[in-house]
Amino acid sequence: MTAYLGVDGGGTKTAFRLIDEHGATLATSTQPTSYYFGGGIGVLERVLRDGIADVTVDAGIRTDDIAHTFFGVPGYGEASADVPRVQDIARRVLGHERYTCGNDMLGGWAGSLGGRDGINVIAGTGSMSYGERGGVGHRVGGWSEIFGDEGSGYWVGIRGLTLFSRMADGRSPRTQLYDAMRTRLDIAEDLDAIGTVMGEWGAQRTAIADLSKTVVDAAEAGAPAARAVLVGGADALVELVTAARTALEYAEDDEVVVSYSGGMFSAPLYRDLFVEALTRAGAYTVIAPRYSPDLGSALYAMRCAGVVVPDVLPV
Repeated sequence: MTAYLGVDGGGTKTAFRLIDEHGATLATSTQPTSYYFGGGIGVLERVLRDGIADVTVDAGIRTDDIAHTFFGVPGYGEASADVPRVQDIARRVLGHERYTCGNDMLGGWAGSLGGRDGINVIAGTGSMSYGERGGVGHRVGGWSEIFGDEGSGYWVGIRGLTLFSRMADGRSPRTQLYDAMRTRLDIAEDLDAIGTVMGEWGAQRTAIADLSKTVVDAAEAGAPAARAVLVGGADALVELVTAARTALEYAEDDEVVVSYSGGMFSAPLYRDLFVEALTRAGAYTVIAPRYSPDLGSALYAMRCAGVVVPDVLPV
């Protein structure tokens, strides 16, 4: 049996998937976030060791039996000094050098589009787009929550908190979002939001990103300001796609295939707003993701090993 391992890191969780040469799943594991910029690079090694131990035990194999591994690491390539450190961690946890490290966007693209030409846009805790055309790849976005990640869960969550503060002050009319945010934060006084977000949560990006669900719920309940946030986020994601399209040198009348991945797209309203905005922006065909990002990472491992990726995978 030949096995390939895909690791899809993220701001919320890290998913591991071990497949055989036909693309059939042998084992999976879900571990905590491997985004190490906040907690230190030791976080990455612990998560990778635990996940690999899980899938190898479940499949009854050793790490040496894995033909190739793709480690989709959030933030990879965004701090050049960390690249050799991540590579060393991958080598240590596997015990051999049959692996490739890259940004987690690659697994999202490979999963959503089955490794075929087109553009995938990611909207999870963070956001970015990645596309390939004729073997040439291009990334747009993913500049961190401080000065980027437009349209992401964090971006939406921050704007939800901003709206709440304005409504609490009387600077904006109170809508369903005001009460929903108070309930979500579990506060009796409006100013307690500061203590919760900054104190108890430590302004943790995953916790703030989770507030995007409250914004979505309020928008679905008819809150206009909450809906406006989602419209703005969808438009920002379209910008990520159109910039990738330009960089990949598609002609204006070329029909470009686009798919998506990340937790924000699990909200039908947000997904619909994105599709509507993208359709207005040009010649695009939007498809639902073919496979999950962790399976995409495993398929990318096959590709890195020089193996032809199956067009159709076993059910």
